[in-house]
Amino acid sequence: MSGAPLAAEDAPALPAASAAGGAAAAARGEAAAARVRRWCDGYARLPGLPDELTGPDGALRPAWAGFLGHLAALPDQEIAARFASADRHIHNTGIAYRVYGEAAERDWPLGVLPLLIEGAEWEAIAAGVAQRARLLEAVLADLYGEGRLAADGLLPAAAVAGDPEFLRPLAGVAPPGGRHLHLYAADLARGPDGAWRVLADRTQAPSGTGYALENRMVLARALPEVYGAMAVERLAPFFQSFRDGLAAAAERVEPRIGLLTSGPYSDTYVEQAVLARYLGLAMVEGDDLLVRDGRVSIRTVAGLKRADVLWRRVDGDFVDPLELNPASRLGVPGLVEALRAGAVAMGNMPGAGLVESGWLAAYLPALCRRLLGEPLRLPGLRTWWCGDPAQAAEALARIDGLALRPAAAPAQGAFTSRAFGEARGEAETGRLLAALRDRPGDFVAHEPVRLSTAPVWDGARLVARPFVLRVFAAATPAGWHVMPGGFCRISETPDVRPVAMGAGVRAADVWVLARGPVEPAATLLPRGDAVAVRRVPGLLPSRAADNLFWFGRHLERAEAMIRLTACLLNGAGAISVAEEDRGTSARLRAILHAWGAVPSREGSAAHLAASALSDAAQWGSARAHGLAARRNAAFLRERLSNETWRALSALLSALEAPGASPDSEAALLDQAERALSLAAALSGLAQENMNRAGGFAFVDMGRRIERAINTCRFAKVFGGAAASTDDLGVLLDLVDSRISYGARYILGVALAPVRDMVLLDPFNPRSVAFQVERLARHLDRLPALRQDGVPEPQVRLLLGLSGEIAGAEAGALSPEAVEAWEMRLWAVAEAVAARYFPGGPDAARPETLTTLA
Repeated sequence: MSGAPLAAEDAPALPAASAAGGAAAAARGEAAAARVRRWCDGYARLPGLPDELTGPDGALRPAWAGFLGHLAALPDQEIAARFASADRHIHNTGIAYRVYGEAAERDWPLGVLPLLIEGAEWEAIAAGVAQRARLLEAVLADLYGEGRLAADGLLPAAAVAGDPEFLRPLAGVAPPGGRHLHLYAADLARGPDGAWRVLADRTQAPSGTGYALENRMVLARALPEVYGAMAVERLAPFFQSFRDGLAAAAERVEPRIGLLTSGPYSDTYVEQAVLARYLGLAMVEGDDLLVRDGRVSIRTVAGLKRADVLWRRVDGDFVDPLELNPASRLGVPGLVEALRAGAVAMGNMPGAGLVESGWLAAYLPALCRRLLGEPLRLPGLRTWWCGDPAQAAEALARIDGLALRPAAAPAQGAFTSRAFGEARGEAETGRLLAALRDRPGDFVAHEPVRLSTAPVWDGARLVARPFVLRVFAAATPAGWHVMPGGFCRISETPDVRPVAMGAGVRAADVWVLARGPVEPAATLLPRGDAVAVRRVPGLLPSRAADNLFWFGRHLERAEAMIRLTACLLNGAGAISVAEEDRGTSARLRAILHAWGAVPSREGSAAHLAASALSDAAQWGSARAHGLAARRNAAFLRERLSNETWRALSALLSALEAPGASPDSEAALLDQAERALSLAAALSGLAQENMNRAGGFAFVDMGRRIERAINTCRFAKVFGGAAASTDDLGVLLDLVDSRISYGARYILGVALAPVRDMVLLDPFNPRSVAFQVERLARHLDRLPALRQDGVPEPQVRLLLGLSGEIAGAEAGALSPEAVEAWEMRLWAVAEAVAARYFPGGPDAARPETLTTLA
């Protein structure tokens, strides 16, 4: 009944409630059965294509009947709430992706239904994927090794040598660890006969494993009862095997493994960060690495640290501008030479993208029989390489029914309108034939692609939509381990052409249903005494330290702006500048304008407050600083917890403009107070959750330096010799010290006590003295540049400042002295950057730091 809708009466009824359940249970069972029938009512398969929900007879497949039955046990309102909760979780935790060419990220478009595959069917898929991985590894070993396949005529030498993915500097290089491939992926779809076929092989730098992991975490969190009842195979063992396979390629027993990324503007940077955090890898960019004396090292705040293995997520020809693509700014000069020397292992090896090219598909069946001695279990689309005269003649004879695409391009980049066997006009056919005559080797012809369908949720019912399934295999010492699941892309339209992530495409989790009970393997933590105890600091690249430092500074700047706005709204704004141009209100307005939060000092307090809180176009507004902190956080995704992302997202939401016109002062004050609470939550997460041996020092130093600088500025403006009672009250509010002051002094505010509390009191956690003491403590614990006992510049500057503050008297402090302290704090910040961050002169000379380890 292909193409026929599934009528309500065709949906199977759920099992009746037992007599012991009583009338209430029977009613619930009938309601659930009615819900399933309603969801399936009108479900229409696409003509001539297999479907995952229904079999050839139109009946629900057993796996889907079970899934929908469990889902229907939840009331409609609860289901909607679960799905909405999943969307909020994705947004609040920053699970996102970027469409190539776009600057902004999009929330990850996860569908609410999984793709279900029975265990028996999955075993055949896994065997076929593992076989293709072994085959392509053998092909790569030959093409970059002896070259017998081309010499014996099994592969066309012209296609190999002319392929841009054949990287000649890697020819003859034995891959450290013995493998070209550590991760392989295959894009699969069902053919018209229902059998799975390979649309494309992914060997360059396969993406999607991290998104598969996130899909599973989100959906299992949203539907725990259904997930638990369906005996779904777990993903953690696959990731454990993959990490073990990378480690096995290294020389050392406990290797240091890095994930080489192109940076936060990569399409899949969020996925890469998820994987780095989950697998415990160091996430590094090309600028974080250095090749010296044949070794690859990571630039860290503690000096050079040896890198044993790099998991490559950068295109192969970009990894080394010296020997490969000289225009690359993503790679590491000398990396190919380090590979030749066997000093670093890489997964996957540069040049592995060669076997993604379309021309190879025409030869894979014969190669499988030659290299593995067995037929190809998972066939691809039937393909002809037009550079071979015999294949070209066969393709031309049936050209009207075939699709054409470039021979050397991987499948993902080649799906153009003519790649699907669409009707071609006479003019286009003429151009294609002319191109085939001129350069036949540039083209492959293959059977048209039409995708089978799976059910998706459109808000009220199920509809059939085309999908592509990506399956992953990891190389391990024991062989290839196939992930029991994968990464599924589903179109939101009936278009049956292959789909890529972008507008109109959603992802789906893939549930492989076990034949028996599933062992709860939900963690990568090893058992027993496999890992020795250590308390040394973790690896902190200089670039990460830089972003942590500025993450802290921007959060502190946002908090300072929120406090200034709250003070303006707390009554001071009622006095106009014209009436009292030297009053507290005027000073608040002036500092808001000077700090770039408002375009002018003029206007109502509400108007100015709305700008200072929410106008991202004003570079000094609280929202602008919050967005800057989020940009820094984007470089730190693998280091920040989901709780931190949620708190940061909540802070930015609280700072959004309430509407086109400024709201009332009371509503704006409430907005500012909510934002202050969320800023405090972010600070608390750093204080309580970040390991003191990791990046916490740089986050906290950023906040301490910024807080001390801001306090000096506040003291100059509101704590001068002629400060009024209102001025001093505002100063205490800005430094969040009014309660502490009131507990200590009962006679009201006075200049010297207020100055002492906000500037000199070492027991006040908001004072300048307290920030300086904490900064000194952090600097004392960070790695030293020299071992001669002489304090480094940042330490020397801070020691001098600490002495001046300790010897100062509040009543005798001059504005010039406070300004000098502020300048000294700026100098400390610059010295820290020069010492530890990538742009600093000392950081650029890591050979002066610790030795290789």
